[in-house]
Amino acid sequence: MKTPTIHRRRLCAALLGAGGLTLAALASGTLAGPARAADDVVVGVIQPLSGPNAQFGIGAQRGTELAAQMINAAGGIKALGGAKIKLVAADVPTPNTAAATTQRLISQNGVSAVVGAFVSSTTLAASEVTERAGIPLVTFAFADQITGRGYQYVFQVSPKGTAFGAAQFDYATAIAKAAGEKIDKIAILYEDTAYGTAQAKGLREAAQKAGVAVVLDEAYPLGITDVSPLVNKLRASGAQIAFPVSYLNDSLLIIRALRQQQIDIAVIGGAAGYIIPDFRKGLGAYAEGVLSVAAASGDLIPELAKTYKEKYGSFITHEAIIHAAALDAVAQAMEKAKSSDPQKVRDALATLDTCTGLAKGVPGGCITFDKTGLNTSAFPVMVQWRGEEPVTVYPPQAARQAPLWRGKPAP
Repeated sequence: MKTPTIHRRRLCAALLGAGGLTLAALASGTLAGPARAADDVVVGVIQPLSGPNAQFGIGAQRGTELAAQMINAAGGIKALGGAKIKLVAADVPTPNTAAATTQRLISQNGVSAVVGAFVSSTTLAASEVTERAGIPLVTFAFADQITGRGYQYVFQVSPKGTAFGAAQFDYATAIAKAAGEKIDKIAILYEDTAYGTAQAKGLREAAQKAGVAVVLDEAYPLGITDVSPLVNKLRASGAQIAFPVSYLNDSLLIIRALRQQQIDIAVIGGAAGYIIPDFRKGLGAYAEGVLSVAAASGDLIPELAKTYKEKYGSFITHEAIIHAAALDAVAQAMEKAKSSDPQKVRDALATLDTCTGLAKGVPGGCITFDKTGLNTSAFPVMVQWRGEEPVTVYPPQAARQAPLWRGKPAP
């Protein structure tokens, strides 16, 4: 049974009337709201709500909240007599805390499923716990290993990291070619985490397939504070495009150093730190025109984007969109299973094939999981900073505006 379409006015009124949840409540591990009713269904949420990746975790949490409010405002889980979704959140600031925190969340709350976490390394650790417990975990995280280990209870809404890396290369070189520039040499810079290494692998393989030389292939540690050695190597490499794969602090350091040193090289971001509001806040005019691969974009689901901006005062991020779609997938699985039992929810997710509800915000417009738990309908998009927020510019079937290459239109 699929979630019915909700009339726009009714939905927006319900969402805006529901009120926001404070960051303090999120960080404490619980979500403010009415007392749990006997027929509520509980879904756990794990995100980095503090620490270096808090910007991403908070955005993801907000998307999950909006999805829960939408589902509940539309009548809850109808197959369960209108049961409401109750979110219970836990802060997982680092991969080291993920296993114990996820175990505690599951054992103390009787969850039907878990949504999260943004960080791939954290998700890998958490999924070991959910797999043993027989609890479905629906995630945004990119790393190939997430659905590459033969697990039965893990579902990945976004494409794999290697697919993002390949798209990062393919889309950028196609845009450059349309603008009249042939790319022969590239540089890959990536943090040495599960996310960074998976995406770099996709970049490397795509370049090899295209016969393009990788003249710099450099890993660096998470939390790097001095990018001068990387920038010096990049300057000397002769690369025409730099493909950095990094979280926020790394992205700010790399772009700022390149721009301040007037190094004339195209930079194509690897999602994460390149497409959140803090990127623009941290770089100002330096952010303008920066391209990045992304899992989703607000201009692909404008009604949700509008509601999010009215509620939180900033554009909706791709992690917010995908985690909203992840929770909606859980709700649709409950409708299909007519149950909140974790095993039955898992089985319904495994056969889910939906192009309704918040799945429309996922590029491709659908959620269909294969036998590994990967959403085979999803594909990455390329976004570009235009003023205060990024817009979708590639591939053509998803683009909302034409891309610019070195400040000029790419036909």
